[in-house]
Amino acid sequence: MRPELTWLAWSIVLGLVHVAATVAVKTHERGLGWNVGARDGTPPPPGRLAARLERAQANFLETFPFFAALVLAVVAADRADHTTALAAQVYVWARVAYLPLYAAGVPYLRTLVFGVSVWGLLQLLYPLL
Repeated sequence: MRPELTWLAWSIVLGLVHVAATVAVKTHERGLGWNVGARDGTPPPPGRLAARLERAQANFLETFPFFAALVLAVVAADRADHTTALAAQVYVWARVAYLPLYAAGVPYLRTLVFGVSVWGLLQLLYPLL
């Protein structure tokens, strides 16, 4: 199997980590009854950590479709090579680093790490152009 596809699988695991972390913190804040209930009505606003995790998850979900499409296109077009394998790895590791940086509220470095993940996307796009 191409390494790009392996990194795609790991990025899906990371997406599930985003969901689980957000749900866990919201459940801790709002109680188990909220989590298992119908959630009718307006919930209380999320706390600082839950709000950050929500935003980090939304940011991940904004870039993940591009990553998935690029990986699949690179592999399907037989354009995968050592550069695209590295690009996929860079994207995933940058996204792994992004989550705790965002959760901790670290400015600048979080944005730099996001930029590194975009660089990975661009390196995947290049062989398709």
